[in-house]
Amino acid sequence: MSETPFTSPLVGRREDLARLADVLERARGGEAGAVLVAGDAGVGKTRLLDEVAGRAADAGMTVLTGHCVDLGDVGLPYLPFTEILGLLMGDERFAPVLAAHPVVDRLLGSGTDAARDPGGRLRLFEGMAGLLADVADTAPLLLVLEDLHWADQSSRDLLRFLLSRGVLQRPAGGAPTHRLAVLASYRADDLHRRHPLRPLLAELVRLPAVERLELRPLADPEVTRLVRALQDRPLPDLTVRRIVERAEGNAFYAEELLAATDPAAGGVPSGLADVLLIRVEQLSETAQQVLRTAAVAGRRVEHDLLRDAVRLPEDELESALREAIGRQLLVPGSGDTYAFRHALAREAVYADLLPGERARLHGAFARLLAERGRSAESAAERAHHYRESHDLPEALAASLEAADYAQRVGAPAEELRHLETALDLWASVDPAARPSGDGTDRVTLTLRASAAAAHAGESHRAVSLTRSALASTGQDTDSELAARVRYTLAGNLMSVDSLTAAFAYSSEALAMIPADPPTRTWVWAAATHVLAARHIGENETARRVAQQALRVAERLRVTDAQADLLISLAILESGGRRGARGQERLREARELARQAGNAPVEMRALFNLAVGSFEAGDLEGCLPWVTEGLDRARRAGLLSSPYPLEMRYLHLLVLYTLGRWDECARAAAADEAVLPTAGGYTMGPALYVALARGDLRAVERARHLLDGPFDWMATLIAGIALTEAAVLRGEPEAAVERTRATVDALTDDAGHRPDLSVRLAALALSAVADAAVELRAAGGEPGRWKDTADELVELARETALRDDDGTPQGPEGLAWLARAEAEWLRAVSGPDAAAWEKAVAAFGYGDVYEHVRSQARFAEALLVAERREEAAVQAREARAVAERLGATPLLERIDGLIRRGRLADASPDRGRPSPLTAREQDVLRLLARGRSNRQIGEELFISGKTASVHVSNILGKLGAASRTEAVAIAYRQGLIAPEPTTSG
Repeated sequence: MSETPFTSPLVGRREDLARLADVLERARGGEAGAVLVAGDAGVGKTRLLDEVAGRAADAGMTVLTGHCVDLGDVGLPYLPFTEILGLLMGDERFAPVLAAHPVVDRLLGSGTDAARDPGGRLRLFEGMAGLLADVADTAPLLLVLEDLHWADQSSRDLLRFLLSRGVLQRPAGGAPTHRLAVLASYRADDLHRRHPLRPLLAELVRLPAVERLELRPLADPEVTRLVRALQDRPLPDLTVRRIVERAEGNAFYAEELLAATDPAAGGVPSGLADVLLIRVEQLSETAQQVLRTAAVAGRRVEHDLLRDAVRLPEDELESALREAIGRQLLVPGSGDTYAFRHALAREAVYADLLPGERARLHGAFARLLAERGRSAESAAERAHHYRESHDLPEALAASLEAADYAQRVGAPAEELRHLETALDLWASVDPAARPSGDGTDRVTLTLRASAAAAHAGESHRAVSLTRSALASTGQDTDSELAARVRYTLAGNLMSVDSLTAAFAYSSEALAMIPADPPTRTWVWAAATHVLAARHIGENETARRVAQQALRVAERLRVTDAQADLLISLAILESGGRRGARGQERLREARELARQAGNAPVEMRALFNLAVGSFEAGDLEGCLPWVTEGLDRARRAGLLSSPYPLEMRYLHLLVLYTLGRWDECARAAAADEAVLPTAGGYTMGPALYVALARGDLRAVERARHLLDGPFDWMATLIAGIALTEAAVLRGEPEAAVERTRATVDALTDDAGHRPDLSVRLAALALSAVADAAVELRAAGGEPGRWKDTADELVELARETALRDDDGTPQGPEGLAWLARAEAEWLRAVSGPDAAAWEKAVAAFGYGDVYEHVRSQARFAEALLVAERREEAAVQAREARAVAERLGATPLLERIDGLIRRGRLADASPDRGRPSPLTAREQDVLRLLARGRSNRQIGEELFISGKTASVHVSNILGKLGAASRTEAVAIAYRQGLIAPEPTTSG
């Protein structure tokens, strides 16, 4: 006789259900959407999702549900998505769809090594997105993901991709999206401040197609209804009231309290754990044994695995299972599985196990899984059970298998976790019991873990692991391995901008192995030393070692090292990477790296080709290199490594500079979905766009870049954005202080300032000049800003004109210097048309926004010089560009300039005839603000004498004896209206 599944009535969720039903309706109509369903444990998330899933199925939708599982600190990559794939494989309708997307086989463990697969991790993500899209095209699809708080990082990354770039993305041309809805639940009360799901949720809720639904606790009357509906006989009011009080709006608490309560006795336990255990103790001893065994397996367990672990005759097992299901502690699932009805029930049972009992059962599951076949996919589960059973040799071996599997499916974070587990176990396992073979000594494993950390975007963790490898080396360590550890540490230290230490370790590495006879290890140690030397300004040393190592690399035919050294020489030699000789070397290096199959070195060559074009002012020529570089990184699975991250930033920077701001914002949103935490700085140009459009919310995002350990690029981006924000807010002191702090933070140990110091100085100078102009207009002494202006312009000059070989910066740096010089003159003496004309010409290399900003200042200077027609031309051109960009603050400033300077026909004032001319009305408005004749002249770009004539005319026409009386008459006659005392 089959059991009837227990279904709680759905109480108090009418609005929540209606909202989710609306999402399903829109999805069936072709408008894809997602809802993140949050709530405390037991509040009713699963019950609500079950109801929605049932309605979706009734409406003809395909419903696929994937569950995340708590395996402690051991992650099983992509677990909910492998469950979903299993459901699809069991439905014959989708066989052609699955066949069309073989890349997703990797999720089931049948794929090839991601390092050798040209598709890489992103191809896996795109394959899953394509599969779901095709399923949704077959029939409307509801995808349900439960318990995201237990999701592994790879599953979180895949979900981020699907919602931000994959199945929810609207196709070009405004076509409908896929017929798809995604509902994902998580425990809100489990999300502590450092929970890895928190940043993902913060990203997802900003997406237009993603909503958040928080399930609130039920109101007391609703809990009362639920309790009475669950019981088929009347309950005493006192019992109901006590259950309602204890449940505190949590549906699961209420159900468990009710199930554990004897209505006649009226007793209710005080804690949920006690309630759960009381219910367990009401089972027969055999059923309790089955339940305890199932708790060790996890939230869900297969029937055969449970049978073999509990070692009961089949009839006794079935009887015990029937009892546990009848008590609503277990529920049957698909594929001959059983699951705890709620995770809290499993947790309570597991916590009540005796330590020895727990270890014995974990050992039983580990052995059973091993007997089924030591598949890579099951390695994570075996590692978990072996570790909890204290079988450390087997736990070590399984952890290494799990790391290999994670590497194959492109899950570097999980690979790192398994490798770190293996390293923790290493010392506790007898050397004779450790896995043998190449690459399985502690030092080599630690180096591998540091590489996984770097690929996962955890640069500081990579440094920590390499330091651990160094600490594990001793006098008996092979000298080449010891050197490799040191130059690897040097490379990792450079990625976190610890440059002096990197140079010290690369020096040690080079000294540990002789140059003769030449070896590959010496060549790579030398190549790393060249990079470290260049970073601390030891360019002569870098050139000398690079030339020597290049000859050795050519002789040994180490072509990838040869390519790496050619890149360094292209940067070091006269003309640098933007010169013809440098570009030629970089192209040669790209080909050598490609022939050698060394993707990281090829990335470095492509990055420097792109930067060289940018520095030469060839912005359009930069983009193809960036595109090729990111494509190569995508095919190699290296999108989270340093050079591809910098290429992402460069890509957005070029789009921003060219004035393709909407495209920049879209590209940033797409990148953000797949970026590691360390890649936040790459969003910098999108912050510049937001600020230029007047969106000061970008300030908070810029400040977040400064959280955590020091990051050179993040500090630079934050410095630029926060200086810009201070300029927009009219805060010169804050702009100057931010510039000083940023330059100080980014100046290296040899005293070399960053190239972008010239940009920071020019930005701060603009705020200083604004303050000086305002002070001058108010009759104050602008000289108080002169020392600050002098300091900033000197910083700009030294940065733009100083280089190690005497070569000035390229077009970008010189353009910023021209702007700094013009702003300096504006601060100390007033607008200078010639200086601003030079700035406009300098930014003509392709920087659209800075060109138009300089053009607006040029128009102001032309007005001061009484070159009105030229000013009108410049202002009109600048206004058109500012309007196209959506640069609202700049547009408002240009409009104010046009109005005050009478550069366009003005509309007549509100319909009342005025005896005053348009110019006299402008003068009258300034009189109302208390301006002197000289101040009026400066604001309207006329002489003080001319302003005095206009004032006299106004007094005569209005019959006023004084300026104050003229203003009063004007107010009475409605010639002017009260307005804030701020200038446009």
